[in-house]
Amino acid sequence: MSPRKNARATVIARPATRGKTRALGQHFLRDDHIARQIIELVGPTPRDLAVEIGPGRGALTEHLARAAGRLLALEVDARLAARLRERFADAPQVEILEADARRFDYARLRERLPDPGGRVLAVGNLPYSVGKPILMALVESGGAIDEMALMLQKEVADRLAAGPGTRTYGSLSVLTQIACDVQLAFTVPPDAFSPSPQVDSAVIHLRVRSAPPVRGLIDLDRFRAVVMAAFGQRRKNLANALAAGLGLSADRARAIAAAAGIDPGRRAETLSLEEFARLAAADMGPRRG
Repeated sequence: MSPRKNARATVIARPATRGKTRALGQHFLRDDHIARQIIELVGPTPRDLAVEIGPGRGALTEHLARAAGRLLALEVDARLAARLRERFADAPQVEILEADARRFDYARLRERLPDPGGRVLAVGNLPYSVGKPILMALVESGGAIDEMALMLQKEVADRLAAGPGTRTYGSLSVLTQIACDVQLAFTVPPDAFSPSPQVDSAVIHLRVRSAPPVRGLIDLDRFRAVVMAAFGQRRKNLANALAAGLGLSADRARAIAAAAGIDPGRRAETLSLEEFARLAAADMGPRRG
């Protein structure tokens, strides 16, 4: 059968140039045992839509195509996408999109569910060079995704799961944890890939929260702005970082922190999610006389 009639070939991005995969830092998973472990984290069923990020040579794709009711695979490399369409030509539940996962419209994924009561699952081996922007696009998809199993460079995975007061805790940790329950599932050695990277990888399991885990958080855009400002200049104390990042006077920033019950002299990496939420809820306007 023709690939055009089955593994559908929708093009969302411009065709990739030669060497695109290498430029993106892509290392292809070749260990089938690890592929199975990743899929088991989210347990796809015939009711679910699975979205695979960067299928590459299809190590995860084979398992997802068999288990999920529908599979949507996003591949930026035109040559790899073409090979996958040919490989899954006889699988009508598989759709291969030539697309940049950093810019894909995830908000409408639920329209593709094979069953209204099913889940939207995101699975993938994310390229090292663009793993963080892809991750944030998924996390900030407005609740369109229910659960994720993603492989990233271990350094990035450690940051996602880090808690306050640790060296790796930062804006990526806070913005991911406010939206998802984050679990570091397991580490993957370099020899599980082709070509082998110079560093370890790790798989994270994310369950998207139905509501933030802190009280009183209403404006997520404001929360993000506060978090980014607080971590924008890590060597500065909280008040000075907020002043620089939000365009406030130093006195006003100190007053806002104090009103939220937070010592203005602390550093951003010591604050909990709840403390960031209190800062985001504070009145950032000028003090009235």
